[in-house]
Amino acid sequence: MIDALWSNFLGSSPRWYKRTIVAFLLFNVLAVPVIGSFLVGWLLVLEFIFTLAMALRCYPLLPGGLLALEAIAVGLTNPDTVRNEVLANFPVILLLIFMVAGIYFMREALLYTFTKILLGVRSKLALAFMFAFVAAFLSAFVDALTVTAVIISVAVGFYAVYHRVASGLAMHDDGHDHTEDGAVSAVHRDTLDEFRAFLRSLLMHGAVGTALGGVCTLVGEPQNLLIAGKMGWHFMEFFLRMAPVTMPVLVVGLTCCIVIERWHLFGYGASLPDSVRRILADYDARASRERDQAEWLRIIVQVVAAALLIAGLALHVAEVGLLGLAAIVLQTAFNGVTDEHRIGRAFEEALPFTALLVVFFGIVAVIHDQHLFRPVIDWVLSLDVEVQPAMFYVANGVLSAISDNVFVATVYINEVIAAVEAGVLDQSRADVLAVAINTGTNIASVATPNGQAAFLFLLTSSIAPLVRLSYFRMVVMALPYTLSMGITGYLCVRVFS
Repeated sequence: MIDALWSNFLGSSPRWYKRTIVAFLLFNVLAVPVIGSFLVGWLLVLEFIFTLAMALRCYPLLPGGLLALEAIAVGLTNPDTVRNEVLANFPVILLLIFMVAGIYFMREALLYTFTKILLGVRSKLALAFMFAFVAAFLSAFVDALTVTAVIISVAVGFYAVYHRVASGLAMHDDGHDHTEDGAVSAVHRDTLDEFRAFLRSLLMHGAVGTALGGVCTLVGEPQNLLIAGKMGWHFMEFFLRMAPVTMPVLVVGLTCCIVIERWHLFGYGASLPDSVRRILADYDARASRERDQAEWLRIIVQVVAAALLIAGLALHVAEVGLLGLAAIVLQTAFNGVTDEHRIGRAFEEALPFTALLVVFFGIVAVIHDQHLFRPVIDWVLSLDVEVQPAMFYVANGVLSAISDNVFVATVYINEVIAAVEAGVLDQSRADVLAVAINTGTNIASVATPNGQAAFLFLLTSSIAPLVRLSYFRMVVMALPYTLSMGITGYLCVRVFS
């Protein structure tokens, strides 16, 4: 019985991983009365980061969920705080449930559009720059998760085409291609590895692009709207106040994209293999020949729905998630998707991540109840007024790299408002600190998948294991962006504060 239970625990995860998770759970219980809940709270955060880092070994929902349940059981947080965190981020949950599903129903139009772009732009450097720039532009007006969902859908579409038709070989879940006699095709495996590297680089350029654009405008990231509301800034005022930091960072980020692609640094620079290009070109030509009137109408409906979605997002006529639901209704109604099971498949990608995000809010509740960030905040506010903005930027950046940037921004901006109300800060200094908080949480959070929901979504999406995009590989590939953008942001905050 015990052997069967151990065998089923966390499924096919390695034995060392299972033992590590059990050790975490036992240590937390024993350590609370010995070293106190504050230190155990920090250990819990680091343990949760470990589960994210091992996402390709075991989906983080399972071990991370056990840690969150244990945190409630031992009193590090409580269900009410978790509920409050979930309710505060309910728009993000709505977005994940409905917007990602809405993008799913646009996959034909997306694959058609991006296949034309991919085949038309032969320069990888130009393609990488375009992905980063377009992602940045869209993320200034559309939520970064939506843009990331589009990028993932495109990558999945390309990979699926290659998977189906590449040389008539059958690809197994282990990532190897097997001929009929069971031998591995070494040539094809090399091509597959290069194609994976190509897709990885585009995914990462696009993901970083969402951060570059998201920091610039009031609607780019959830904390932007929160900070603007606290400070009383409208759209243009927010943009202009952030511009002395965000515009140089944008230029440096796009320049970094060109440099790492040009000199093949940090895992970038892989080109689309000629054999894969031919497969995609043949697929596009064949699909164009065989596409009948019904298929063209489906694509037209998807394009119209996409245009209405973008207009709704730009004008903010409703919550992002509700606009995604509207896109689902329009596309399914006018494209004749009436079967419940066909509609259900659209939600398969997002719901596991939605559950993981709720677990993440449980860990954030521990940070809140145990006041894990309080010492950092008190230290920064005790510094000389002239150096506070730069230190706020650094502190927010470091904490956002290991925690949720929305939570970090919320904690810090509330402390600033409280300081203003207490007469410790005047309004002009508070405005400067708000800029440092917003840029710090947005820019430095690209360092790890923990900081931004879009990065975490990419890490736990179906495309990540297909292209071998692990936690550590994401950190390494984000490193040049983290350093160049982070240092630029810090210098700008120092100069303009």
